[in-house]
This record gives sequence, C-alpha cells and structure tokens, in this order.
Amino acid sequence: MPASSTPSSTPSTSLAAQATARVHEPHRQDCPWCGSTRLRNRLRTGDLRQYKPGTFTVDECRDCGHTFQNPRLTFEGLALYHRTVRGAPVDHASDALLALRSGRVRHRSAARAMLRFGEPESWLDIGTGHARFPATAREFFPYTAFDGLDPTPRVVRARSADRVEEAHVGRLTDPLIAAPLRARYDVVSMLHHLEGTPDPRAELHAALDVLRPGGHLLIETVNPRSGYAALLGRWWLGYDQPRHLHLLPPRNLRAELEAAGCTIVVLDHRPTHSPHDLSGATALALSHALPAPDTPWRALPPPPLRRHAREALLRAGIPLVAAAAAADHLLAPLARRTRLANTYRVIARKAT
Repeated sequence: MPASSTPSSTPSTSLAAQATARVHEPHRQDCPWCGSTRLRNRLRTGDLRQYKPGTFTVDECRDCGHTFQNPRLTFEGLALYHRTVRGAPVDHASDALLALRSGRVRHRSAARAMLRFGEPESWLDIGTGHARFPATAREFFPYTAFDGLDPTPRVVRARSADRVEEAHVGRLTDPLIAAPLRARYDVVSMLHHLEGTPDPRAELHAALDVLRPGGHLLIETVNPRSGYAALLGRWWLGYDQPRHLHLLPPRNLRAELEAAGCTIVVLDHRPTHSPHDLSGATALALSHALPAPDTPWRALPPPPLRRHAREALLRAGIPLVAAAAAADHLLAPLARRTRLANTYRVIARKAT
C-alpha cells in the first residue's frame, strides 16, 4: 500500500477514539440510585473546560431526581479527562470555581461547623488532594490527628508537607485500603468528592465503615436542584462534564444515611453556596463563542490571526464577566436562602 494511503494517527483522532470507545461504559436504561426506568435527558455537552473531544450526556431520574452521566466514564476515561496536558488552554472560569470550592474561606466554614461536636481524636479527609482542608481545619482542632485519602499521589506530597499524618492513595471502596481503617475515625469528611465517584452509595457506606460508633460524617456536594442549573443549562459550572458523574439531591442523600442508621444533625445550603454561577457561565459561554483555542489534540493549529483575535476578544470580554461576578455577589444573600443555592452540607452522626 502506498505511504500516502496509510492512515496517520494524530492526537485529535487518538483522543476522539478513546472518548467514544474505551472510556465509556454501556448506556444505562435505569437510574443507578433507585432503579427506575423513568429517565429524562438534562443536557448534552462537550468538555467545556479543556476542549477535549467527546460528547457527554446527563440524565435525571423522574422518580428520585438523581442526576448522572449516561453513559458513564470508566476509570480509564476519568483518568483521561482529569489529566492535565501541557499546552492545554487555561479556563479561568473553572479555575475560579476550583478556587472558590477549595478556598480557605470555604474550608474554614466547613471546619467551624464541626466545633459544636468537640475536638475529635482522629479525622480522615477523603478526596483530600493536596490536603489543604486538613491544614485549615487544624487551626480549629490543633490536637486532632488528620489523615488523608486520595486517588492520586498528591496526598503523599501533602504528608511530606506535614498537612496530614498518614497518606492513603486509592479509593475507600477498595477493601485493601478500607480494612485497616475500619472504625478508626471520629470524623470523616468528603468535600466535593461524591460528584466524581463512580458509585456514591458505595462511597457513603465505606465512609461509615471507617467511622467509630457515634462519629460524624461531613459532606459538601453540588446541589442538582439549584435553580441556576435550570437557568444556565450546559453553562452551569456544577455540571462540570465529563468529570462529575453523579449529582445527588439532598433528599436522596438524607434518606440513604438515615437508612444506614445515621442521625442527620445538619442539612443546610446557606453556608455553602458559592457565588460563581453567573460569572462562570458568562466566562464559559464567551470562551466558546470565540474562535476555538489551540489545543494539543487538534489535528491542525489555528492560524496566528485567529489566535490573536481570540486573545483580544477575551480581554475585551473581561468587563462582562466582572459585571456577572458583581451580580453573583449581589444575589448571594438571596441564593443562599432559596433554591438557587448551588451546594449543600450534610453532617450525619453514626449510630452508637
């Protein structure tokens, strides 16, 4: 066969093949939470943050309200879309979301919520990443032993930085990790962790297994019932496709914990709402309305004129994003007290 007729492999075709084949599980016809077959589509979208190839669908159960990616990414797919690639475009909207969600103010609020229960002896933070939350919580609980668990080696580096005493790499649903930790902790925290897990119900029960009787489980997660989700559609940052696999309505999370014998001490969205919905949606929509950026997975880079035009138009759009951010903060007091709230917190006490 002549060389000219041999198909060539490019980053874009390689990633596109991965995104449509190896990285997806089969499409589900039923709800992964309650088993109902009464599903409706909430949105179809691409990777708005990293511009990686692929189309992702989010469905909602009409019976229980559970919202989930369908078909779901496999572990390999999650690794692909979480991976940071050199040369990838920087999405300032998603960076702002991550800064708000994992910022010091949010961490202090979560730690302060646990003060009413006294100082625990031991605390495990699941999905801890660089363990910035344990480092902040130690200001309130100086005598508590904080450990961290994360699927990535970041937690090992966090231990080297003395943010945690023990570092566990992997998932709590792995019996090899969970068995030595059984009934070991007074507090287990899961801050914006359940959204990215393949099986949030299994994660919840694994977290309860490592809690001591009478211990507390602290959860913060995205609220799929937020009015902003309906208002902003695919531009709502809470969807964060394809990295968010499940969005749990508060009533489902409460019912599951109560069925496991827990007492719900706190279920509140007022202290956890992050005022970023309008500004994040504006930034994302603006970015995708302009000429597409250069990415490592494009077969051909855009011409210089298009790259320069994109940069100039992004700078020109900064006042529009700033105005949306101002509106976010003006509306925040109302959003925190209504269904516009985008995040909620649950504190549950395990039965003694």
